[in-house]
Amino acid sequence: MFVKLNERVHLNLNKITRTKIDHVEDGIRVRFYEGQDQVAKSQRFDKIKDAEKWLNKLFSQLSK
Repeated sequence: MFVKLNERVHLNLNKITRTKIDHVEDGIRVRFYEGQDQVAKSQRFDKIKDAEKWLNKLFSQLSK
């Protein structure tokens, strides 16, 4: 199943093995991995709760 992360990136969630909410230089981002390789990352968030909310919303689109 493909999910649109932004206007340029579509992510195949069938291949995603894990996600990680991570502090990076410019803020907080959600990272998507296939095995050990990072394949995509989200936009920047100011708070971890905002990143969790965005990730839950993304996954809830799949259940529809």
